[in-house]
Amino acid sequence: MVANALWGWLDRWRKANWQRRGKPIWAADEWKDIATRVEKLPVKVRHVDAHVPKSQANEEHRNNEQVDQAAKIEVSKIDLDWQHKGELFLARWAHDASGHQGRDATYKWAQDRGVDLTMDSISQVIHDCETCAAIKQAKRAKPLWYGGRWSKYKYGEAWQIDYITLPQTCQGKRYVLTMIEATTGWLETYPVPHATSRNTILGLEKQILWRHGTPGRIESDNGTHFKNSLINTWAREHGIEWVYHIPYHAPAAGKVERCNGLLKTTLKALGAGTFKNWENNLAKATCLKLSPSARKTKNNAKPPVPISILLWAASSSIS
Repeated sequence: MVANALWGWLDRWRKANWQRRGKPIWAADEWKDIATRVEKLPVKVRHVDAHVPKSQANEEHRNNEQVDQAAKIEVSKIDLDWQHKGELFLARWAHDASGHQGRDATYKWAQDRGVDLTMDSISQVIHDCETCAAIKQAKRAKPLWYGGRWSKYKYGEAWQIDYITLPQTCQGKRYVLTMIEATTGWLETYPVPHATSRNTILGLEKQILWRHGTPGRIESDNGTHFKNSLINTWAREHGIEWVYHIPYHAPAAGKVERCNGLLKTTLKALGAGTFKNWENNLAKATCLKLSPSARKTKNNAKPPVPISILLWAASSSIS
């Protein structure tokens, strides 16, 4: 591949703006650097006849013989399976970068980017892929949000959480931590300036632990604001089972993802078609998102009334 690139492909790639079939070639920056270096180096090729008697050999022939001997020694040290391993490495990269697609889709994705792979190497990578195995197992299992494992939880014991991104406010807040109760779909929100593990813990303590009690299970994606030592330590200290979703398996986070979409739509509607004043409208949008059907469970458990509403009702009755 390198030899072909040096003697023919580089010029073709350069003329095509380092693209193949309209898509960037693999490792384009590295090839650009190689092309720049090759342009500045004088490349000369000359044939040396190695089959001459020693009595007629000159310095050039002797140098050529030394190079041949050195090459034989180095080749003997090389793993003869290097080409197969290299192809598996590229196939593994293409399979992961393309989003863990099937064999044909991964092959097409690689071809569109100028990477030639064999179907056999792609099949082997997919067969050995732990992520693909986990996705298949999850697809065979009963959907999480329709009975199954969630039926054993009572209200407030299991939550799914995520972050959504919105336009930055005057106070510098740009993210909203969304928290969905598993058995009812009850929504809690917490706006923050940055999606960090500390803000995640603060939001969970204020919106879940203080209002609904300590949960037994929290699910999230694999973002750095969720998957780190600080979160793991905090969860362990509170006796919470923290479960990370399977990458590239959208149904695992279906409940919270659907809620995020509805929340954004509601905020935009309250802002007259924009996200203007979204922080001021967040509390109202959170309540509007909670339709009566979302509050029902099999055992007819009802979410607790937020303490802010109780305090407001108490003050109104006193006055």
